Amino acid sequence: MFIQVIQGHVRDEERLRAGMDRWLAEFAPNADGWLGGTYGITDDGMFVGTVRFESEEAARRNSQRPQQDAWWREMSECFDGEVTFHDCRDVMMFLGGGSDDAGFVQVIQGRVKDRDRMHSLIEQTDSVLASERPEIIGGTIAIDDDGIVTETVAFTSEAEAREGEQRELSAMARQLMDEERALLEDVHYLDLHEPWFASHR
Repeated sequence: MFIQVIQGHVRDEERLRAGMDRWLAEFAPNADGWLGGTYGITDDGMFVGTVRFESEEAARRNSQRPQQDAWWREMSECFDGEVTFHDCRDVMMFLGGGSDDAGFVQVIQGRVKDRDRMHSLIEQTDSVLASERPEIIGGTIAIDDDGIVTETVAFTSEAEAREGEQRELSAMARQLMDEERALLEDVHYLDLHEPWFASHR
């Protein structure tokens, strides 16, 4: 899997959402290798989109379509300032990946210190999360070539997410989660209170 993360401060949310709907209606059916996406806007107006493709090659083919380029030129006018892209060939999933049933999504970003150790920890964490944090219903971790990590965690609801944060975990779960956090520097959180989703059908 290949993930492209798109971020920027929104100037015109209504136009942005209309443009996203147009892409799904007109372009998604012919977007070879497109799997889906998770999108949202933070309280301070930061749009975050994590778009999933079968491969980097499929993503490149999509971006090279003339109609895609024209669509993005229009969409870029919805943002105030620069839009950032993170192209991520290094992708991990936990609990089966993201879920379109999520009522709340938290995006965690930072720079990874040890990519290999991150992979190892995620493999160990999967079963622990399933048993001790049932409100987490899936997620993806995408790392770009510069080591910037974008972790997208899907929750059943924000209320259950906050309750889960306060829950007492087993010693093993605390150790795994603490070590995972220690692998990241310059960490910041982007809360998507009203996420929306798109998937290839």
